[in-house]
Amino acid sequence: MSANTVLFDAVGPKARRRVAVLTIVSILVSLVLAGLAYAQFYRSGQLAPSKWAEFHQPSTWQYLLRAFGNTALATVGAGAIALPFGLVLAVGRLSGVRWLRWPCTAVVEVLRAVPLLLIIYIFVSGLPPYGINPDVFWKLVIPIGLCSGATIAEVFRAGILALPAGQTEAALAVGLTRSQAFRLVVFPQAVRIVFPALIAQVVILLKDTTLGYVVSYGELQQSSKVLVASTGHLVQTYLLITVIYIGMNVVISNIAGAIDRRMSRRRAGTGAASTPTGAPLPGQDATERQLSTLA
Repeated sequence: MSANTVLFDAVGPKARRRVAVLTIVSILVSLVLAGLAYAQFYRSGQLAPSKWAEFHQPSTWQYLLRAFGNTALATVGAGAIALPFGLVLAVGRLSGVRWLRWPCTAVVEVLRAVPLLLIIYIFVSGLPPYGINPDVFWKLVIPIGLCSGATIAEVFRAGILALPAGQTEAALAVGLTRSQAFRLVVFPQAVRIVFPALIAQVVILLKDTTLGYVVSYGELQQSSKVLVASTGHLVQTYLLITVIYIGMNVVISNIAGAIDRRMSRRRAGTGAASTPTGAPLPGQDATERQLSTLA
């Protein structure tokens, strides 16, 4: 079973035709709406060259470049917190030890239920009176990382639970310990299953950084508000910021696609090397072939 067919069944010919038709209709509707928006902006004079004069200045682009760097840094920082934190919570929730499973479950449920904005306000206003007053950067990054980590924990847990129990049993049968079975057999397959969901979570991290205005962190959204206040050109500024965000998401998606293709090639190479002819041995299933390479 491939990672692409875990979450939904492969569509048939009729469903593919319906998807193609709906895709074409959606594209046409989007083009019509974009054309209407362009016409409205043109009639109102928002596309006049004088309205874009500030964006011809190097100082404006230097300001936006710093904001872009702050956004990227906050996204990377939040991801560096969320991924290991989510993995620890997922393993804890799957543990057979109650004193470890229950606290991890409680942390996940609380962080998923409490709004991110409220946690940011706790770091901004609730913790400083008790002597906990981190830098502005961490007041934004830590709450985002914690909330995203709870979501990533559920993503990891779903991927692990999606694997057949026979994977672990087969690993134990060839002499691997439970920790080795998890590290060498279960976890790599779970990551391949949930990889698209993890990339989607990175995009959510990027969008969550727009809450930087709460702590006055100079990310793109906050910097655009300052730019609008100084120039008065709201439409032009936010159109440009929208394009930048779309570009960042496209880059993330392309990187994810490249990683996924590389992982697919590695899986194909491993499968081809399992026998001299590249074909499975008689009576040997996928689990046995994988464990034979590990042994």
